[in-house]
Amino acid sequence: MSPPNTNVVSFPTAPAKAEASHVRIWSKPVVALGYTALPSVMIQAQRRLGVSPLQFNILAQLLDYWREPSRAPFPSKAELADRIGVKPKTIQTNIRALEKAKLVTREMRRTAVGDWNSNVYHLDGLVERIKALVPEFEEAREERKKAKAAQKRAQTPKGQRMQP
Repeated sequence: MSPPNTNVVSFPTAPAKAEASHVRIWSKPVVALGYTALPSVMIQAQRRLGVSPLQFNILAQLLDYWREPSRAPFPSKAELADRIGVKPKTIQTNIRALEKAKLVTREMRRTAVGDWNSNVYHLDGLVERIKALVPEFEEAREERKKAKAAQKRAQTPKGQRMQP
């Protein structure tokens, strides 16, 4: 009987996966504590949405609590106020304004014994308003691309231009 073959061929390993950009920016320990998806359209369209900086902060806080699409966030006004550094009455007044703007819908809820509990905040109005802005933002992006290409053509000497 011959001795076993000791020439082992190593199996190729998959290349290491690059870290996501948000992890490279913030670091793993920061991201491990959680992060919130805040669409750039929402940030860039704050004025068009008609929300004040405080109302924007309230929306961002509500988004931080919204981890599952089927389960609307329900932080207390006191908790939101503590995070932002204002009084609960200020939160209540500004949420009322967000309701009037149809960005937030408040649903009152009770505990099992009938006491009032924290409200549930539905953000469907905000989501729909942001989605409605997408075509405008896509058009603006295309215009910027065209302007950049035109500027590049204008700066490139005629004999050095690439033919399409």
